[in-house]
Amino acid sequence: MLKVASFNINGIKARLPRLLEWLEETRPSVACLQEIKTQDEGFPADEFEKLGYKAVWHGQKGFNGVAILADGEQPVEVRRGLEGEPEDEHSRYIEAQVFGIRVACIYLPNGNPQPGPKFDYKLRWMDRLRSRMRQIAAEEVPAIVTGDYNVIPNDCDVWAPKAMDSDALMQPGSRDAYTRLMYEGWTDALATHNPRGGVWTYWDYQAGAWQRDHGFRIDHALLSPELADRLVACGVDKVHRGREKASDHAPVWVALRT
Repeated sequence: MLKVASFNINGIKARLPRLLEWLEETRPSVACLQEIKTQDEGFPADEFEKLGYKAVWHGQKGFNGVAILADGEQPVEVRRGLEGEPEDEHSRYIEAQVFGIRVACIYLPNGNPQPGPKFDYKLRWMDRLRSRMRQIAAEEVPAIVTGDYNVIPNDCDVWAPKAMDSDALMQPGSRDAYTRLMYEGWTDALATHNPRGGVWTYWDYQAGAWQRDHGFRIDHALLSPELADRLVACGVDKVHRGREKASDHAPVWVALRT
């Protein structure tokens, strides 16, 4: 069985003990990280090596940043960053080949406040992601594109739709761009196994959101047709959100037949 997980760690240096704890307890074959918030030279690769994980990463000082870790195998980097806006210096995308599958780790722009330039950037970024996913699909390889999409796909993916109806995560433009990926053949693993929704991956630090279970689902794992057929199980490691100095996200994972 191959287990691929995604975790927006919200600062790899601040959360390193929690991250190492999660890796040791759950032992994913592949771990995709977002919001590592460190320059490349500050990435703690040695700490992961001690646990047997090898990594590729795309860092940025203080913001963003993505990484792919693999248990006992060196991921072979395929791409970092998306084409389409050469002036875009945000570290939000890294793609690698590992364990015979293509793994893309993404941190999609939040887009708030909306309307405005940040929301416009979000939609352009989603168009660029769609273009890259089309290229991957054309290769007909088993592939997963996972990470923090910053999109709440449906009303059943949030504790109270009215509470988020003005947020960039729930705007029609964001949802439409996400839905178009499904129309092009990608499978939302968590939605497939939880068609009624009610599964959260994020709880804000404010207003007692965690204690009141006021969360929503923005961390997704999209599978190509070649990989969707191998999906056995998926879930959210919710318990890790409740620990001391935790990220505001919980890890999501998929289990795949090898």
